[in-house]
Amino acid sequence: MTNKEIKIAYQECNSLDQLDSQDRKLADAAIAAIVSSYAPYSNFNVGAAVLLEDGEIIKGSNQENAAYPSGTCAERTALFYAGASRPDKAVVKIAIAAGQNGVLCESPVTPCGACRQVMAQYQLKGGKPIEILLIGTKKIWKFEKVEDLLPFTFDSI
Repeated sequence: MTNKEIKIAYQECNSLDQLDSQDRKLADAAIAAIVSSYAPYSNFNVGAAVLLEDGEIIKGSNQENAAYPSGTCAERTALFYAGASRPDKAVVKIAIAAGQNGVLCESPVTPCGACRQVMAQYQLKGGKPIEILLIGTKKIWKFEKVEDLLPFTFDSI
């Protein structure tokens, strides 16, 4: 038996002002997408914004349903809409932000496992890494690729 270790690298900044203009625009779009969240059960509002290779930004938000788990997360809403409406455009970045009662969370919120796997699928489909921005008011984390959040993706089919 061999012991192995996984290490990931990511960047952290403490303000949106520290992002370059493209990342700032995407982060702002994710924050704006929170407004369209429908979360009457959890009161946890999430927004996501996907940047396509042609520069277009697609937004999505979490959508809950009384018949849980029929709702969907913001990340999947944005990615599935991008895939359905722009199937020939690769996703290059995604930004995710969350809040409660109109207040953005201080710390970044990480995507659930299902959303990480969907991101991995779109990364595979696009043939290039998808950068991930996780937005909070006091911290912003930037990852270079999906494997940094999900090192063992399901890709055996």
